[in-house]
Amino acid sequence: MAELRFHWGSSLDSGQKKSTEKYRSDLLDLDGAVEFAQEADALGVEALLMAQSYSLPDPLPIIGALVRETERVKFILAYRPGLLSPTLFAQIVNTVSWMSDGRIALNVVAGTSPVEQGYYGDFLAHDDRYAREDEFLDILHGLWRGEQPLTYTGEHYRLVDAQLGLGHKGGGRPEIYISGSSAVAQRTAVRHGDCWFRYGDTPEEIAKAAGPVVAQGRDVGLRMQVLARETREEALADLAEVMRDSDESHRDWVKAFVEAGDSEAVKNSMRLAEQAGHGWLSPVLYSGAVAYRGGPALCLVGSYEEVAAYLMEYKAAGVGQFIFSGWPARDEMRTFFTRVLPLVRAYEKETLPLTAGAAWAGAR
Repeated sequence: MAELRFHWGSSLDSGQKKSTEKYRSDLLDLDGAVEFAQEADALGVEALLMAQSYSLPDPLPIIGALVRETERVKFILAYRPGLLSPTLFAQIVNTVSWMSDGRIALNVVAGTSPVEQGYYGDFLAHDDRYAREDEFLDILHGLWRGEQPLTYTGEHYRLVDAQLGLGHKGGGRPEIYISGSSAVAQRTAVRHGDCWFRYGDTPEEIAKAAGPVVAQGRDVGLRMQVLARETREEALADLAEVMRDSDESHRDWVKAFVEAGDSEAVKNSMRLAEQAGHGWLSPVLYSGAVAYRGGPALCLVGSYEEVAAYLMEYKAAGVGQFIFSGWPARDEMRTFFTRVLPLVRAYEKETLPLTAGAAWAGAR
């Protein structure tokens, strides 16, 4: 079985914020973002997710800067179909592939909030956005297969003799992650993607959802947080510190954002947190920060061994990839890749007995 793949959520500043602090959307610390990416590069992080939101700087120009300051780390560009034409988007991605020697992948997102989509002049309903995404990816695949000139007639896109001079570096196309928890998101991932990408849950629940996707030859990936320490006691103490002095006004903002949205992934993550009393879904899976940071804030918490063992449970459930973040993001990235990842690799090679889970299993 293939090794688990680990990516990280890129920081657009120094990466030193707590989980409950609101992101400063009125500034861009490019020097901090470069330092963060360079450390990820040195640590052997496979890829950095570059998120897209009205509250963040646009990821495309930032990727253009970061690929010139790094050597190995890839960049996963989050993008919502409907903002650019598919031909122009393919042209941009192809250009970045040459700038970075192929170090670009795509995280295609249909959108989570009708309100936010409206900021960009997009007023399609949930399933209509996925129908547009389907056409968008049809066109991208055609261009990357070299079907030029390409004429296409759909409900959302119409092209006549579309063609591009510059192809993807090395031929082929970027790896494609399709986000979402809905049935239509799964179907889109199977048809057009390499990996179905969703927010976390317990390994038992993930196994139920992942089975049909894996059976059809696609990978499954989770977006989560991680907080690992030498001992469980240290991890719990640091978690308490992270959650101290929480920004309750931002919690109210997150709640309003979720209620106004139509994303099944976002709403389900909030339901999980509420059902757990914004506490523990399992002795290793903490949901308390979800109310402040949304679905990606479901967090693995424990000793290095506990977290590594729990990751093996996810692997057994069909998960192949993770995109993690942490609090603070940069410190936790360093901890995970130097202390937890070696244990995961030892478990995978069966050079370390998988007994660490017993420390928390008894607490169930």
